Parts: sequence; structure tokens; C-alpha cells
Amino acid sequence: MPLLSLKNLSLSFGSPPLLDAVNLHIEVNERVCLLGRNGTGKSTLLRLISGEIQADEGTIVIPPGIRVAKLDQEVPADLEGTINEVVAQGLNKAGKLLQRYYHLLHELTLGHETGADGGEQLLQQLGECQHQLEAEGGWEISQRMEAVISRLQLDGDIDFNALSGGLKRRVLLARALVNQPDLLLLDEPTNHLDIASIIWLEKFLLDWKGSLLFISHDRVFLQKLATRIIEIDRGKLTDWPGDYPTYLSRKQKALEDEEKENVLFDKKLAREEIWIRQGIKARRTRNEGRVRALENLRRERAQRRTVAGSANVRIQAADKSGKIVLEAENISYAWGDDPVLRDFSTTILRGDKVGIIGPNGAGKTTLIRLLLGDLQPRSGTVKTGTKMEVAYFDQHRAVLDEEKSVQDNIADGSDMISINGKDRHVISYLRDFLFAPDRVRQPVKALSGGERNRLLMARLFSRPSNVLVLDEPTNDLDADTLDLLEERLIEYAGTVLLISHDRAFLDNVVTSTIVFEGNGEVNEYIGGYQDWLRQTRPSVTETRKMKKDKPAQSGKPAIHTNKGPNKLSYTERQELGRLPAKLEKLEKQQQQLHEQMAQADFYRQDKAEITHVQQQLHEIDAQLETVFLRWEELEKKVNQADYSSR
Repeated sequence: MPLLSLKNLSLSFGSPPLLDAVNLHIEVNERVCLLGRNGTGKSTLLRLISGEIQADEGTIVIPPGIRVAKLDQEVPADLEGTINEVVAQGLNKAGKLLQRYYHLLHELTLGHETGADGGEQLLQQLGECQHQLEAEGGWEISQRMEAVISRLQLDGDIDFNALSGGLKRRVLLARALVNQPDLLLLDEPTNHLDIASIIWLEKFLLDWKGSLLFISHDRVFLQKLATRIIEIDRGKLTDWPGDYPTYLSRKQKALEDEEKENVLFDKKLAREEIWIRQGIKARRTRNEGRVRALENLRRERAQRRTVAGSANVRIQAADKSGKIVLEAENISYAWGDDPVLRDFSTTILRGDKVGIIGPNGAGKTTLIRLLLGDLQPRSGTVKTGTKMEVAYFDQHRAVLDEEKSVQDNIADGSDMISINGKDRHVISYLRDFLFAPDRVRQPVKALSGGERNRLLMARLFSRPSNVLVLDEPTNDLDADTLDLLEERLIEYAGTVLLISHDRAFLDNVVTSTIVFEGNGEVNEYIGGYQDWLRQTRPSVTETRKMKKDKPAQSGKPAIHTNKGPNKLSYTERQELGRLPAKLEKLEKQQQQLHEQMAQADFYRQDKAEITHVQQQLHEIDAQLETVFLRWEELEKKVNQADYSSR
């Protein structure tokens, strides 16, 4: 029996309808990715399923006892209290009691630390709350909640508002999971997360025993998680079996077939229109059945919804900059006593496309400001090249005036804008970025996240540049606009500095990557994200070779004893010895599954068999990652033991 069934669900906020008689079934242990252009109704569909809004027509069937939870796209601004208090909000009446219990406990702890009065009154209230919890069976729920918080690697006593954006979303995930949902709804869960947090979320959801319906434009994330892809397009919901590359090829084929059918239909309609307009003699003898058929053709043509256009992104290029754009030599910077980067050097030449990655708060934007001269390093020197025309994409969209209209944010009150030396009407220019004329006159505060990013691109690319600085430009962009932006950046003759957590975007665009690796250490690598991984993580064969080629000290192999805190135990040494064989076995299984999925007839099989193979591949990917991490952990202990014994 499906966990969720949508039957002929329709919703309209005008014409045409946002959802037009859509149907959907989600089974146990499915992970379904919902795709679609910005504004097609993806988030609206999740809100319908969660019961936040009601459909105009149709039914949503959720069997009795099935629990559904939802993780929203944005972190609510009004959440306060400790992590325990926020997570308890996801529970029922007992959850409210738990929330009060943790609040009183937190207040009591603060009172002891500050010496504030009122402790006796708080103790009395805490006792009353404990009795109520016992009556409601709240302690069992409390244990369940603490288990969820522990599993998500959180400290329940920390204040929610003191957390980074990524950790706040992890707390909201805990709040969604604490009720043990059978179906979890996730709306763009990777937005504003750094790469480490995205990988953590991937692993967590792969191990989680439940069904998922999630919206994501992160191609690596959806490829690893999704067992099925569905898409909203012009009000209709289409099911696309297979992985993301298969979806792309099948979608393209479907659009081409649709275009051919439309051409044939339009030719037929044109012939019939000529026939109906023939002379008086012909009209006297006309076939009434043929006239009715023509009327049906006219109605069908009027109801046709054309494919939404793609953004026509064009980057204006300024004259060439000097050959050396930026040169940093042994620069260091710190926030107080915390180092951001130490002795970092780089030379960025004209045409280089440099990716910058690292955890949220590591200092990526600070590095950009140092390179551009907005900040001065504590030590070292930065030299900027000649003839630089810099355009800056700010992830916080600070350059947009919320109260001004879309048009005024581009043209400052004018109707015309200069593009490549020619005047162009601002409405025509904004149409290239998918803004309808009525949307152009609305204030920026009325725009969605994706629309704001498109507006920021329109503003950025309206000015000639030869150095583009992009700070997380991919958030909220749909897949089509993302692909187009990639193409334009690849074609761009100038220099690009790109901060991004989108692994596929980095791999497709950048020629080198600057990585923040902790404690002020910043290094530069050739290539994109996957190239960095390959350069920092040796393969099984390479690791064996390094061990074989490593010279033994004093002519004898090193003997690791159990003295000192970093020495391996007997069990750990046995485990380390088994890891290479385990990795080889997993990599062989991974390769076999990839070959199986590459067969031409793979996606013609039964849907359950396709899902089973995809699930196997996801599990093996997760196991490989876990084994690699364990190997690195044990090797680190061995190296520390070697170093301390010298």
C-alpha cells in the first residue's frame, strides 16, 4: 500500500493552473526527487502534501498511522531557545511540555552561573512540569528526542541562534525526524550548506529508514539519493524512471517528439482554416462534422501550454586585463587569535577560472576581499593587475534594494540600458532573464529566491567586466538556468573567482581550486572538486605502493606497540590490515553495478528491479566513503605513533 497517493490534484492561483489533475504514488523506502523550473509549483506541492494549503480539486490519500514531516527551504527567523527546545517543537502535547522542561532547566542553569535570584520558583515550576511529563509518558519521548539529537551530532544545550546556517538546518532536520515520520519532505535541503555538511546529509539520508520526497537542483546530491525522478512541467507531473543522466536524455527526446507533434498539428489546423475560408459555393456544401472537428482543433491549440523559455544569459566582456590579474605572496590573516589563512601564495592569470571551497565561516569571502584589496593582510603582499574591470555577485544580495522595483534595480529609474554599446529597453533585457513585464514593475521584496538570483545576474552582466567574482551564485537556481550559467562561464574570456558548494558546478567550470583545509591552512590544486579529492586521497593501489616503497627505519620494519594514546590496539591493527581487501571488493562491486546500469536495456526492466540496483549502488558508495574515512583515521594514529616514538 502506498505511503502517499495524489489523485487528480489541481490547484490554480489564476490561469493557467499551477497543478493540473496530477497523480502520484510514493511507496515504502522510495527516495523521490521532484524537479522543475522555478515557479512551476514544486514547493506548493510539498505544502499541499503537508496540509499547509488545500487543493482546488482532487484528493490526497495518506493511510491512517502514516506520519509525514517537512523540512522547509528557509530557516524561520522567529525560532528561539536551545536546540532541545527547538527540536521538541516537532512533537505533540508532550513535546510542548518537554520544550517547557528544557527551557526551565536552561534558565535554572543560567541562574546558578550568574547568581540570579528566583531559583526556588524555577525549581517548583520544574517539578510541576516533571509530574505532567510523567502523566503524558513524556520521558520515553524525551529519550527518543535525545537519541535523534545525538545521532545528528548536536549538543542540545547550545542556543539555536548561536549556530551557523548549516547547523540550524541540521536542528530543523532533527525537529522533523523526532516524530519518526514515514515520509520526509525536503525542500532544497542543500541550500547554503557547505560541502562537508552536504556530504554528511547524503550519508545520513542514505542510512535513514524511511521514504523521501525532496526538491533539489544539486546534481550530485540527487544522483546519489534519488531512486526515482518526477518533474512538474506546465502543470503536469511526469514520472522518469532511472538516474539523472537518463532523465536528461529522455526529457530531451520527449521535448523533441512534442515539438514534431506540434508542427504536424499546426499544419493540419492551417489546412482546415484555409478550407473553412473557401468561397460561398464551398461553404454551402461544407461538412458539418469537419467544422466541429475544426472547432475542437482550435480549442486544443488555445489550451496548449508552450515550454517555458530559457534564460538568455549574456556576459558583457570588457577589454582584456593584464596577463597577471592577481598575485599574492605569503599572505596571512586572522580574526583575533583565530587564523584564517597563513603564508598563502597564488598567481591568477587572465582567463583562469578559480574555485574556492571550504566550510561555512572558514574565510572564503575574506580571501576574496584580500585578493581584491578590500582588506589588508597581516603579513605578505597582494598585487593587482592592470585594466581590471571587476563584477561582484554577492550571495547575500546586498546590492539589491528591496523596496525598489526590479526595473529600477537594473536601470536606476531609466527605461533604457546600454548593452554591448547599444541602447536596449530594460523590459526587453529583463525578459532574457525570464522576467515577465508585470513582474518587472514589482518590488524586489516580492521575488522568490530564484528570481532574486536571476535579477542579480541581470544586474551583474549588464556591466562590462573582465574579472567575475561569484559568491555562491547557484543557490535557488533551477537546473536549466544552472546549465546555461555554466556554459556562459566556460565561454567567458575573462577571469573567474568562484565560491561554490555545488560540486558538479565546480567540476564543470573551474580550472583550479583553492581549498580551506583548517587551522589557517589554504592550498591550491589543479582542476575541480573531484580532482582535489583525487590529489588528496590516494587510491588503494597507490597506498599499497607507498607502503611498499617506504623505507624501513634502521633496516627493520617499524613495530607499533600499545604505549601512548595514539598507538593502535591489536584489534585496530587487524582491522587496518583487512581494509585494503575490503576496499577492493567494494570498488569491484561498484564497477559491476555501473556496468550493469550502463546497459541499453537496463531501464526497460521492472521498476522494482531498477530501484533495487540503484539502492545497492547508493549503499556501496556510502560504505566506500565510510571505509576510506576509517582507513584515514587509523593511518593517522599510526603516523602519530611513529612521530612520537622518534
